[in-house]
Amino acid sequence: MFFKRFSILVFIISSGILLNLASCKENKKVIKQTEVTFKKEGALTIFKSVDSTQVKLDIEIADTDFDIQTGLMYRNSMDTNQGMLFVFDDIKARFFYMKNTKFPLDLIYIGGDKNIVSFQKNAKPFDESSLPSKFPAKYVLEINAGLVDTWNISIGDSISYTTN
Repeated sequence: MFFKRFSILVFIISSGILLNLASCKENKKVIKQTEVTFKKEGALTIFKSVDSTQVKLDIEIADTDFDIQTGLMYRNSMDTNQGMLFVFDDIKARFFYMKNTKFPLDLIYIGGDKNIVSFQKNAKPFDESSLPSKFPAKYVLEINAGLVDTWNISIGDSISYTTN
């Protein structure tokens, strides 16, 4: 008798759970995030110190707290001739990470004199490990992973940029 009542109780509870799950599935709202796209806000040139060649990029500028904290998060990609330049008010050690960043990046740390002071190459998507500068920096330039090596960018190279 106990087993029969227990079986009926299990059946009723299971049926209720299944009905609840089915109704949740039907009522589930699909939230689609709007993709953030590149907005050209300036132009940047990297001046090579060894052979005086130049690399020219269109840049988006991160200079507000929101832009600095968000960076390239939630984007699917960036063109080869594009980058994001972070501009800070002070010169100090910088620490970046790849939280919510969907594609790999090279990070270029730049001192107050606009000379490159260090790199973090091939930063992995979604990795929350700290990516510190080796020396104090006022600027950080994010470009697609591999471009530091492709363009033979070196410590001591310099940048110049203009805004729209």
